[in-house]
Amino acid sequence: MGRILSVAEAIDARHSVRVYKDFPIPEEIRKQLDDFTENCNKEGNLHIFIRYNDADGFDSRLAHYGSFRNVKNYIVLAGIKQDDFDIRCGYYGEKIALYAQQLGLNTCWAALTFNKKLVKKLIPDGETLCMVIALGYGETAGIPHKSKKYSEVVSIADSQPEWFQEGVEAALKAPTAMNQQKFQFVCFNEKVVARIKGIGSFTKVDLGIVAYHFEAVSGHKVGFV
Repeated sequence: MGRILSVAEAIDARHSVRVYKDFPIPEEIRKQLDDFTENCNKEGNLHIFIRYNDADGFDSRLAHYGSFRNVKNYIVLAGIKQDDFDIRCGYYGEKIALYAQQLGLNTCWAALTFNKKLVKKLIPDGETLCMVIALGYGETAGIPHKSKKYSEVVSIADSQPEWFQEGVEAALKAPTAMNQQKFQFVCFNEKVVARIKGIGSFTKVDLGIVAYHFEAVSGHKVGFV
């Protein structure tokens, strides 16, 4: 493996990949991913874990309908359901997905197109399954998604700090359900909040995902309203 990508480089390189090579994830890469995931669990009060060499998780009609092929590894986002559960799953799920990208792997978020009944059996009583992220070595690197303009996802487009603009541009590269991008960033006195704008599916998870992109590039924390 060559030079490790920075998080910003991983954001640029990461695209949704649904078809994977029949190539196992090496043990040393697994350990790095598992250790990183455990740290995310401690920080985010979640129960995220990775299933390796388990093709059953994407063995369903919905998975085939969603064009997933040869998915044998996936990240399970779960934990105790609380008010901000979906946001935290989005935030830390994407943090892990980008770390996987840094390690040379590819990913794709899946909210419905996986074997939900089977995966739910992996979750302890008292916990909730949010969604999963397909993981592995992609047949391709994927392609960039269509994106809204900067001015469409900020409340005030003019005279914002450069770091804010860079953070929003990174957020626009984030995956969202059906590429809906139902979010908006607000910056006032160098304090940033993100909020849902409009009605859509899994918008709270999306909010966590885009917040991580923003923070990773801008270096500024995001609040939620």
